[in-house]
Amino acid sequence: MHLGCIADDFTGATDLANNLVRTGWPTVLCLGLPQDGEAPDLPDGTQAVVIALKSRTIPADAAVAESLAAWRWLRAVGAQQCYFKVCSTFDSTDRGNIGPVADALSQELDAPIAVVCPAFPGGGRTVFRGHLFVGDQLLSDSGMKDHPLTPMTDSNLVRVLQRQSRHRIGLIDYLTIAKGVSAIRGRLENLKSEQVRMAIADATCDADLEVLGAASQGLSLLVAGSGLALGIRPPGNLPPGNPAGARPGFVPQVKGPAVLLSGSCSSASLGQVRHYLGQARNTGDRALRVDPLELGRSSEARARFFAEVDTLLDAMQRVGSVQAARSPRMLVYATMPPEELRGVQQVLGRERASALVEEVMASVARRGLQRGIRRWVVAGGETSGAVAQALQVRLLRIGSQIDPGVPWTASGQGLALALKSGNFGGEDFFSRSLDMLDAAMPAGGDEGAA
Repeated sequence: MHLGCIADDFTGATDLANNLVRTGWPTVLCLGLPQDGEAPDLPDGTQAVVIALKSRTIPADAAVAESLAAWRWLRAVGAQQCYFKVCSTFDSTDRGNIGPVADALSQELDAPIAVVCPAFPGGGRTVFRGHLFVGDQLLSDSGMKDHPLTPMTDSNLVRVLQRQSRHRIGLIDYLTIAKGVSAIRGRLENLKSEQVRMAIADATCDADLEVLGAASQGLSLLVAGSGLALGIRPPGNLPPGNPAGARPGFVPQVKGPAVLLSGSCSSASLGQVRHYLGQARNTGDRALRVDPLELGRSSEARARFFAEVDTLLDAMQRVGSVQAARSPRMLVYATMPPEELRGVQQVLGRERASALVEEVMASVARRGLQRGIRRWVVAGGETSGAVAQALQVRLLRIGSQIDPGVPWTASGQGLALALKSGNFGGEDFFSRSLDMLDAAMPAGGDEGAA
């Protein structure tokens, strides 16, 4: 074991594991913090372990405690370098949690300096002169300004992180990156002499990440999105692929109905829900909207909602028992435009509204699991964490990439899961991801995991 990774949400963890596998790291993904010394059975040759936490928006002291516990477990099983995976849109508030967790890990590792780079050009996230862009927009002009929990209204990452950290924050700009590995390492030495403990790094293309990754070899702490993993090479001449024996590019061979759960209110998720609903008029796919105001109003409203969920799940199971080239599908969504979301938050409060949606999605997941649903697509980091916990998934193998940052994964219980950050994926992501599963099924529909 060489690389120990701590992700602050579940979709970010699958995103990082996906890029590590693509780069050649034999990788295991563990959902949740191992309890009481529990040691998942790491296959021989494992060189990277990713622990997925649900710590992005919890109180900062709890996020610090969980992250330190995760690193101490990773260090105990042999990790030498720590990769703290944060969102590519740097989701956080002035209270954290990126700064407090990075500060704590820096102290724990006695790291003189850490590179900080959320850039993921393949997903449209770039950093230039310390400013984060989402596509062609500054972060502060993008849909992230309306995020329900972590609205991002400042694009200057040096400023953003400085407000969260007790240490000085510096910058490695694009001119230094362009000069190569030696220049980056020289800049890091200069920043260390100025008592800078973390340095935001520019990156506008994958080539920048390659150079930055090479320059980061030997650093004990990295704070980054999943993109930097594309520039970090495993030690030795390890073959690409994950340690469970499945090649990068495998698609889980899991048949039956599929449930899609969307708790994200990002602009990308809004487009994906619209596309699904438009397509459903022709395909007959099912959809059910989550109304937080109605469900928060009375227990009777919740009972009616879940009775409808159960009816739709039972109907899908009956259809799914008949051999079909296309799987029955149901979308349950709380995705809504920013103005509607603000109205919900004004009535329920931001935290209660978010918690209610997570509770509903987790309950739908449990109901589906009881009925044998084994195909799952989930949109939104907080939603993915709640659903994965409800499904009692602990370890995942990383499979074929659906879109940049989003792979299919397979659990030991025989589930196929696509855990998607709200901001990721093309407009047709929901249908295309499930079409991949249908196309991968052998003639006759035999089950198994590729």
